[in-house]
Amino acid sequence: MTTPGQWWRPGHWWARVRGVRLTRRNGILAAASAAVVVALVTVLVVVATSGGHRKKLAGATATTPTPTPTHTKAAPARPKAPPPKPKPKPINPLTGEAPSSHSVVAVKIDDTGNGRPQRGIDKADIVYVEQAEGGLTRLLAVYNTTLPSVEPVRSTRAGDEALAMQFGPIDYVASGGSGGELAPLDRSTLRSDINDRGGRGFDRDPTRPIPFNLTADLAYAAAKLHGPKAKDIGLTWSAKIANSGSRPAYDINTMVGGTPVAFVWRNDVHRYARVIGGTVDHAADGARVTTPNVVVQFCSVTDYPQDVDTAGNPAKYTHTIGRGKVVVFRDGRRIDGTWKRSTRDDGTHLTDAHGKPLSLAPGGAWFILVATNAPLN
Repeated sequence: MTTPGQWWRPGHWWARVRGVRLTRRNGILAAASAAVVVALVTVLVVVATSGGHRKKLAGATATTPTPTPTHTKAAPARPKAPPPKPKPKPINPLTGEAPSSHSVVAVKIDDTGNGRPQRGIDKADIVYVEQAEGGLTRLLAVYNTTLPSVEPVRSTRAGDEALAMQFGPIDYVASGGSGGELAPLDRSTLRSDINDRGGRGFDRDPTRPIPFNLTADLAYAAAKLHGPKAKDIGLTWSAKIANSGSRPAYDINTMVGGTPVAFVWRNDVHRYARVIGGTVDHAADGARVTTPNVVVQFCSVTDYPQDVDTAGNPAKYTHTIGRGKVVVFRDGRRIDGTWKRSTRDDGTHLTDAHGKPLSLAPGGAWFILVATNAPLN
């Protein structure tokens, strides 16, 4: 039994009990303190976590905003580029048709009754009808598509040099000529083949009288003279009439010197046929002499006193450099206009009443070189 004053002694039950109580109290206080600490830590962690999360969300909202739907118009589709235009096919500037690999050869041909029917005249690309002397006509025929044998070849005229030079330094074939007629030819760059000067490729047709029987092989002349190929001489070609102001014209009648020159439209071949004495003209091979274009070119025509025939008739010089009136007949229609040629080396440019190039139907042409006062109907 414990005596008074000894209750507190160590090992005493009260002390033990009190110790237990104290121990328990201290444990409770410790546990409570620990709980408080844990709670505070938890609160701090939650606060810290909650604040960081809000900060993180705020940062995310700032850097990656929620897209707002917008209604925008679709960009218009770019138009497709048009396909490149095909390059135009090359054409022969003397016919408006397929180009030729031949040289250009011009030849002087008779145009009287004694010289008809002419051989090879239907195969010429371009033919010029001009005055000679005494009211007679003579032809300067230009070949490129084909180079046939032709007949009858006659003597040159002074104006032929200027007329032919628009084609370039081409081959020029003639039987001869007086000194005054040959002088312009000799001064030019034309490559001449003259029979009277020992030219080769000529022959005589025994079925015709002299001087209407001289033949010339143009292919031979071209091979010998080595002239240039066809170049632009100012002509414009079109399958359809490209000019306004045309009117029907089925008959053509004019005068070159004292010689009537006439053509009639033939719808069956869509060409004009030459008419002589009321009858359609034919070449020596029986082919009709026709052309898709008849160009009546009004020119100044003067005497050429350096050449006078035995009857006292001076030769005529047709001036093809300058300008003047022109009438084109094609497709059975007539178109009035103007011709212009500035120099020997320049081509002959045809324009309509509005200054637009006057087009010819492909296939070649006959140029009728008339005096400025010549009739035309």
